[in-house]
Amino acid sequence: MSVERKDLWYYIKYTLIYTLLTLGAIFVLFPFFWMLSTAFKPLGTHFTIPIEWIPKNPTLENYRIVFREYAFGRAFFNSFIVSVSAAIMVATMSTMAGYAFGKKRFPGRDQLFWLLLSTMMIPGLMFMIPQFIVVRNLGWMNTYRAMFLPHTANVFFVFLVRQYVKTIPNELLDAARIDGAGEWLAFRNIILPLAKPIIATMFLLTFQGQWTNFLWQYIVAPRESMMTLPVALARFQGQYGTYWTLIMAAGSLSIIPIAIIFLFAQKYFIEGIQMGAIKG
Repeated sequence: MSVERKDLWYYIKYTLIYTLLTLGAIFVLFPFFWMLSTAFKPLGTHFTIPIEWIPKNPTLENYRIVFREYAFGRAFFNSFIVSVSAAIMVATMSTMAGYAFGKKRFPGRDQLFWLLLSTMMIPGLMFMIPQFIVVRNLGWMNTYRAMFLPHTANVFFVFLVRQYVKTIPNELLDAARIDGAGEWLAFRNIILPLAKPIIATMFLLTFQGQWTNFLWQYIVAPRESMMTLPVALARFQGQYGTYWTLIMAAGSLSIIPIAIIFLFAQKYFIEGIQMGAIKG
């Protein structure tokens, strides 16, 4: 095959690939475009014939109503506090536990790890009633602690960190101890820097999970001043109708934190997912 024909097939192949990728991106991003389009439509005009893909009379009134009449700002703040607190606690506890199971030796280590791993086969809803009873008896109802503390122990993330930490050479830790580093110093200066991809992955997934958590937050914090974003979004569904323009306005704001975090952490997130799946 001549050089000209190779170049022709090269351009045809990559033109088709980029065309398909562009069409796929348009298909994936279309719901977000429709959400933004609806958010800027006047109240009650979300469904019109013919369909208005771009609002003729865009307005910010939906955003004003969301913040003024539905206390969306307070719900946004509550969700942020709960999600960040849960993400920090889960990343910290899972990293320490995964390091202990991956690098430390103690009696019953493997048996305890497999016992914890077996709890992953139990549906999460089975824990909801016992957790609620504990939260109620501790007097934590309508508090931030009730919304994130029961979810700080994550066996899957412990497993993920353990698999990742086991691939770190023991010689690095031995060299640190020979140089006089204690257990905490070796963990902080060796394990934490090398485990950044896994830590970022845990933080992002936990933040996203808590940001979209509806049922548990609704059960333990029914007070209006403590409601989170998913609970606040549910209030837009009235007895006689659904305020779609308000839902879309609030929804477009609720995805901003997750998009920002993923934008800055996507390098570590993708690397962490790949390494956690392949290594170990």
